[in-house]
Amino acid sequence: MKTILFQGDSITDGDRIRENESDLGKGYPAYVSARLGLENPQKYQFFNRGINGNRIVDIYARIKADIINIKPDFLSILVGVNDVWHDYARNNGISAEKYEKIYSMLIEEIMSELPETKIMIIEPFILREEDDEKCTKMLREEVCLRSQAAKRIADKYDLLFLPLQKALDDMASTTQKNYWLRDGIHPTIFFHQYIADRWFEMFGTTGI
Repeated sequence: MKTILFQGDSITDGDRIRENESDLGKGYPAYVSARLGLENPQKYQFFNRGINGNRIVDIYARIKADIINIKPDFLSILVGVNDVWHDYARNNGISAEKYEKIYSMLIEEIMSELPETKIMIIEPFILREEDDEKCTKMLREEVCLRSQAAKRIADKYDLLFLPLQKALDDMASTTQKNYWLRDGIHPTIFFHQYIADRWFEMFGTTGI
C-alpha cells in the first residue's frame, strides 16, 4: 500500500480531528483522498499533518515526527501565507529569504532521508484585502515573494510544482473574492475542489 502525506498549515489542516489519524479534515486532502480511494480501493493510505498557523520553520521543526517517520511515497506541501500574515498580525513572520533557506533545508533533508519519496510543492496564495490599501499591497507582494521562492525550490530540486495564484486571480475577476477564499486566505469548498482537481491531475503523472 502506498502512503500519501499532506503537509502544511490551516489550509491543509482543514479542521481535522488530530486525535483521529483517519480524519483528513474538510479541505483538499479529503477531496483528493476520496477520489483516489474510490478509484483505487486499498491501494493508498492517507495522512494529513497540516497544522493551523504553521510557518515553514514550524514544519521544519516537526520534520522527523510528521514527515520522515511516516515515510511517504508521495508528499505534498503547502506553506507560505502564515510566514507573511504572522508578520502583519503578530510581528512573528518569516522573511522571504529565510523562508527559502529553511524550505530548501527541509527538502534537502527529506530527499536525503527518503530518496524514493516524490514531492509536490503547492504555491501559496492570497486574495486578502485590508482597509489600508498599502497593507493589502504589502501582503500580496510578500506572498508573491514566497510563491517565487517555492517555484525556485521546485525547479532546483526537480520537484512537481502546483501553481494556484494566477488561476485564483482569474476566477476571482468575475466573482466576489469570498466565493473562492472566505477570508482572503482560507478556501471555500469551491477552491478546495479546484486545488484537489489540479493536485489529482499532477499526481497522475507520477505513476505512483
